[in-house]
Amino acid sequence: MTLPSRRGVSFTGLFDEERLPRIIIGANIAFFILSLLLHPELGRFAQHPMSLLVPENRSLLVLGATGVIPIDRFHWWWTLISANYLHGSLLHIFFNMFAFNQLATVAVREYGAHRMFTIYTAGGVFGFWVSYLAGVPFTIGSSAALCALIGAILYFGKSRGGPYGQALYRTVGGWTIGIFLFGFIFPGINNWGHGGGLVAGVLLGMLLGYVDQGPENLFHRAAAGLCAAATAGTMCWSLY
Repeated sequence: MTLPSRRGVSFTGLFDEERLPRIIIGANIAFFILSLLLHPELGRFAQHPMSLLVPENRSLLVLGATGVIPIDRFHWWWTLISANYLHGSLLHIFFNMFAFNQLATVAVREYGAHRMFTIYTAGGVFGFWVSYLAGVPFTIGSSAALCALIGAILYFGKSRGGPYGQALYRTVGGWTIGIFLFGFIFPGINNWGHGGGLVAGVLLGMLLGYVDQGPENLFHRAAAGLCAAATAGTMCWSLY
């Protein structure tokens, strides 16, 4: 499903509008490949397409999977960030990155790159924190962060209104319904993380504001810088 676009808007920046989504996608792919290589003798090929190229749980644990086990047993609170860059199969990362590419394009356009990255990072952390409180033992994936982008876009569409805002709200609203229906039908889906990310995205969208309400300012840049530093530090620590 293709999200509606606003006519007359073009990407002119390098890092802010074009490079940042590619960097995030590249980081996800790099950590997925690394998770397969850490225990190649145990990482298994699938018996069916839905579990093609599945990293071994030990690889995911040391690279920063989150949940009750990593946090309560090892006190690895930093995994609330790192788990957003880990995935459990080839199809898992493919569908998440496909969705991210569309959602990030809209979020960057309507919020700016700094606010988009803050929503992605803080929303993912909040979603995984909610799932930890709910007792989810072991979880990974960028879905909580994606739901945060969805929440922010929903807020934008509802707040802005007009034909464009309404079309965006309906389209992303359909995504939201589909995600939660999928989560309740299939086992092993972290619905708590999805719900937490969605709520965080709405609240962050309200707090940070979008481009039509005002351009990005020093606060937005500082928040994004803090998120970037925390993410980079977490990734380096997980690799160490």
